[in-house]
Amino acid sequence: MNIILPAMGEGVIEATINKWLVSEGSMVNQDDSLVEVATDKVDSEVPSPLTGILVSIIAKEGTVSKVGDVLAIIDNQAIQSDVELKKVEKEVERIRETIETTKLEKSEVEVLSHEMKSRTPSGKFISPLVRSIAGREGISYSDIDKTTGTGMDGRITKDDILIILENRRKTTEAAEAKKTVEDAVAIKSVDIEKHLMPSVAASSGDEVIPMDRVRKLIAEHMVMSKRTSAHVTSFIDADVTHIVNWRNANKEKFLSAEGQKLTLTPFFIDAVARALYEYPMVNVSVDGNNIIKKKNINIGMATALPDGNLIVPVIKNANEKNLTGLAKAVNDLAERARTNKLKPDEITGGTFTITNFGSYNNLAGTPIINQPQAAILGTGVVRKTPVVIESPEGDMIAIRQIMILSLSYDHRVIDGALAGKFLQKVREILENYSPDIA
Repeated sequence: MNIILPAMGEGVIEATINKWLVSEGSMVNQDDSLVEVATDKVDSEVPSPLTGILVSIIAKEGTVSKVGDVLAIIDNQAIQSDVELKKVEKEVERIRETIETTKLEKSEVEVLSHEMKSRTPSGKFISPLVRSIAGREGISYSDIDKTTGTGMDGRITKDDILIILENRRKTTEAAEAKKTVEDAVAIKSVDIEKHLMPSVAASSGDEVIPMDRVRKLIAEHMVMSKRTSAHVTSFIDADVTHIVNWRNANKEKFLSAEGQKLTLTPFFIDAVARALYEYPMVNVSVDGNNIIKKKNINIGMATALPDGNLIVPVIKNANEKNLTGLAKAVNDLAERARTNKLKPDEITGGTFTITNFGSYNNLAGTPIINQPQAAILGTGVVRKTPVVIESPEGDMIAIRQIMILSLSYDHRVIDGALAGKFLQKVREILENYSPDIA
């Protein structure tokens, strides 16, 4: 039986084979973990769908496989006696011999495909086969980016890459001369870029710490977001005294009744979900020249991990949950995020993100939009602050629980007026919050 790479969540089309947990020839039971895989979303393990012998490992460690690709082969014939075991061993040898040629043919594909990234600078996906041909024939990313893919969702197929090769063969000397000039310009551009972004040399005594895989992905995602969206950040403060007092008075009762800690985060998520319902044009994404207004309100909450990295689990349909439901979802997702037990679907599909600067006593920050969303809210620390209170008897100074909210938004589709109204609505909801824990 072929073991294939299963669907890993919305938008995930490939995964890196991190580590095989069993070796060829091993006996595995149904639901045993076979291999660790990593996507740009989360690390997961692929379980065995049946009991049998792992005949052959097709996808080697470090390679990239697409959803649906064969990772390994398992012989699921029951082993009940020594005679049957010998038969199985012979069958294993036969299968190994049969696939050896395929493995040898794939080796060149794997080697060459690793020399190129799985995506071009513009984001076009390149399969291992296409990467191997491109690497062998010296086809550049720019050549691939100029090609309109004929595969599903515009993917570059083998036929597309062969057309590039055919066109190359038909080029004239004049075209080759032009390419020489373009190459010279490209080299000059690289030199300029190196001049603008010089490498940093470590001095004596400095510690050089290589980025791990997750940190590299975070870095790429953040830089891509700044290049994609026209970032603007607006600020507003909110008096959350009522919420703080209510929580302090009810947190022990809540813990006893629900078995859950009650933090301030569920209140913030509830307020944002309500505000997004009233201002749906903040709950959008950009696709070329189109604005996609999201039907669902799925709020991601940025969560720091023990290793210093970051992950954003998503509360789906947050506007449909009451305070109790949100508190349970927040606690569950945060705990499983820190223990690396999130499922792929639980970190995809977000339409808006909240990040909490207040966890570290920071007043405010300018968060980077979590693409492909169009806005992100930062929540600062809640602290006692003297403020002016207006009353019929005149103005007075009082000690209140004040926090700063910072909204970063994509100015391509969200103007300052809309952002200001949205922030004002979030503050209004927080300052007049009526807990619903039924």
